[in-house]
Amino acid sequence: MAASEVPIAGYQSKLLSRVEVAEGTMAFHFEKPTRFDFKPGQSADLTLSNPPETDAEGNTRTFSIASPPFENHLTFTTRMRDTAFKRSLKKVPLGTQVKIDPPTGSFTLHKNSAKTAVFLAGGIGITPFLSILRQADHDRLPHKLHLFYSNRRPEDAPFLDVLQMLEKTNPNFRLVCTMTEMSKSKREWKGETGLINQEMLSGDLTNLQGPIYYIAGPPAMVAGLRKMLVTANIDEDDIRTEDFAGY
Repeated sequence: MAASEVPIAGYQSKLLSRVEVAEGTMAFHFEKPTRFDFKPGQSADLTLSNPPETDAEGNTRTFSIASPPFENHLTFTTRMRDTAFKRSLKKVPLGTQVKIDPPTGSFTLHKNSAKTAVFLAGGIGITPFLSILRQADHDRLPHKLHLFYSNRRPEDAPFLDVLQMLEKTNPNFRLVCTMTEMSKSKREWKGETGLINQEMLSGDLTNLQGPIYYIAGPPAMVAGLRKMLVTANIDEDDIRTEDFAGY
């Protein structure tokens, strides 16, 4: 749609459902407004018009869109910190009207399918990658895609089951999940443990130089992984990052 057609005040939408997708993490499903076009990996501002409570942080938050464009609803997923905005989002009635601004951001899959994409995600940083991976599976994109996904415990890992299913349906997708605090988990885990590091990447990638790297997660993790890639002589032009501060 032309820029002049974008509603000045954003799009009107309504809350359709909400579900816990990991301990302390909830997904909120909203009506997808007419002509709301976005690219997988983009984000949007969500505003609660008349929330039951508010605080100094205000009534608007920016969320990566966790759902892919082919779906007919929008999903925003968040860690449930104890803020007025998130308490309100958890308790307002289904059907509540909200405002969603036009999508923004360039944290999207590169076009050159000859270059492998390597996604490095920590916790809630999985959300832009979930949209990218589900759309790539839907469109049968030729890109080779590798996801390294780090969480403290399986209980804390949103969409683990969805990602494991995507690895089965998309022959171009490879998933490596790792847990950093299994001593605090009540579940069995047979996958990787420990932090994402150069050794872990080298065990899965034939050549560290060449792919485009995308990093999303808490700021300290993003900074650490970026430093690790630069130390491994990855071209900084091939590294793209997105911080999830404060959740």
